[in-house]
Amino acid sequence: MPSPSQLAQLQAAVTARRETLIGFLRELCAIPSMESQLGPVGERVAAEMRALGFADVRFDVMGNILGRMGHGPTVIVYDSHLDTVGIGDPNAWQWDPFEGKIEDGVLYARGACDEKGSTPGMIYGIALGVELGLIDPDRFTMYYFGNMEEWCDGIAPNSFVEVDPKIRPDFVVIGEPTCMQVYRGHKGRLELKITARGKSAHAALNHLGDNAIYKLLPIIQAISTLEPALGDHPFLGHGKITVSDMHVKTPSLNAVPDEATIFIDRRMTFGETKTMVVAQLEALIPAEQRDSIVIEELFYDEPSYTGFVFPVDKYFPAWAIEEEHPLVQAGLHAREAIGLPAAPAGKWNFSTNGIYWAGKAGIPSIGFGPGDEVTAHTTNDSVSLDEVVQATAFYALLPALL
Repeated sequence: MPSPSQLAQLQAAVTARRETLIGFLRELCAIPSMESQLGPVGERVAAEMRALGFADVRFDVMGNILGRMGHGPTVIVYDSHLDTVGIGDPNAWQWDPFEGKIEDGVLYARGACDEKGSTPGMIYGIALGVELGLIDPDRFTMYYFGNMEEWCDGIAPNSFVEVDPKIRPDFVVIGEPTCMQVYRGHKGRLELKITARGKSAHAALNHLGDNAIYKLLPIIQAISTLEPALGDHPFLGHGKITVSDMHVKTPSLNAVPDEATIFIDRRMTFGETKTMVVAQLEALIPAEQRDSIVIEELFYDEPSYTGFVFPVDKYFPAWAIEEEHPLVQAGLHAREAIGLPAAPAGKWNFSTNGIYWAGKAGIPSIGFGPGDEVTAHTTNDSVSLDEVVQATAFYALLPALL
């Protein structure tokens, strides 16, 4: 455990950099990075890391940005996604979503909460930890990994481990918003589609057709009442299911549609498998219609902005590590050391890159970040600036407690 004088030094160093951290965050939010277009914001992050003395600062083959400090045998990755969702209707915002505004100590801007808010603290936390002797460069190799997550969570760390730079860390800290709590897991997810095929006819002679939309209506209704039958877990909670989109093919607006597809987001808790999820949906299809209604799992093979393609199925397993795990305990002790009240580790309601780090690769991972996930993807996207600054001390201190 660092001494009281080291903790005081750390707090003083973080406080002295408050305006720098806030200014850096505002610059990041001012650079649009929607639809995984990470290049410009990645360049800004790269410039900051180089100025702070990070080594090997570069874009990987997918177009994520990374930098390193230290060369020790224990590898820790600080993961923060730098892409954001779009802004939707610009008129729905009460301020410029990129310029943002600061009010009552809170920054409101696209990406402030989800998830640019953790980036300044992670980068400066690593640098300050090394500078103040809290992170021993002979013991630790620290990576900041700014990546693309919004359109396919887990794909960037999957590439990090298996393609470029082909590094398997020992521990990962995910900077998604946690209200400054330590999080240790979340539900998984499976994305699917159900397609019904019918027969086209002129709308004036609709009795000659077979309306594909009508075939899906009983299934949609059944899905809307399915949740009480889904799995449950004392920590991760109850399974969830949502029809999230619908596409229809029709020869014209005066015709019977001959194809309709619904897209399904299924949140999976522990004890639920892909086979179980698909079987639940298959049971909703009448036996006499199973030749014309098909269930398929979704697959992601869209190229990144660099043109790199990394095909993955859109199955993301649930994960959690035990409260007693050394990484969780280090996080809980770090919180208290920087002045936050004791609290048990929690979980996210949404999904993160943890579905690969911990869910698929089995790498011990926790979450810690400023902000509250309830503002993510909304026109209220926001983060407390006190939390942004205080999180910096957490990231600097955590490795010393492992």
